[in-house]
Amino acid sequence: MVPKMLVLFLIVFHGSLTFASDPDPVFDFCLPSGTHSPCKNSSLAKVEDFVFSGIKFPGKFINGSGFSSIAVNSNVFPGLNTLGMSMVRADFDVGGVNVPHFHPRATEVAVVLEGRIYSGFVDTSNRIFAKVIEKGEVMVFPRGLVHFQLNVGETPATIIGSFDSQNPGLMKIPAAVFGSGIKEELLEKAFGLSPEELAKLKKRHASHSLG
Repeated sequence: MVPKMLVLFLIVFHGSLTFASDPDPVFDFCLPSGTHSPCKNSSLAKVEDFVFSGIKFPGKFINGSGFSSIAVNSNVFPGLNTLGMSMVRADFDVGGVNVPHFHPRATEVAVVLEGRIYSGFVDTSNRIFAKVIEKGEVMVFPRGLVHFQLNVGETPATIIGSFDSQNPGLMKIPAAVFGSGIKEELLEKAFGLSPEELAKLKKRHASHSLG
C-alpha cells in the first residue's frame, strides 16, 4: 500500500510541474533599478513606467522582408519586470511571412487586428494545425512548438502576440539551421543540398538575428 505522505508529495510535486512558469512576484511591482538592487525604490515609480506607446504604429519592413516585429518586454517597458509576461506587435506586408520559429519558454496567444493570416503550428507528431484567421480571431501556439504566419490577404495585416513569460525566447528555424555555423557536411546530408545550394542559404541567413 502506498504511504499517504508519498501520495501527497506526488500530488503536490505534479501540481508544481503542471503550473510551473515564471516566478511569482513578491512585490506589487519591481521596476528595474539599474544598480546592485534588483528593484527600484517603489516611491520613485511613476505612471509612465506602466504605460508603453511603442506599438501604436507599425514597424518598418527591412530589406524587402515584408515582415516587421516590435517586442514589448521589460527592456523597453519597465512595468512588465517580474510579472511573467511580454508582448509583440507583428506587421505583414502583402505576402509577408513570419518564418517558422518557436519560443522555448512561453505559450503565445495571437490576435489578428487587421488582415487575413494563414497561421498554424506543428506538434511533436508532425501534425499541422493551420487555417486562415481574420480580424478579431485568436490563435494559440503552445510553448515550444514550431509556428508560422503568412499574410494571404490583399492588404497589410497586423497581429498582437502575448506571452506568458517575461523572456519567451525566439528561435527562427532558417536562421538557427543555416546561420548558426553548423558543420556544412551535416547540413548537406540532412537536407540533400549541394555545396552551392547550401552556400546560398548560409549567405542569406548568416546575418539574421536569433534574438
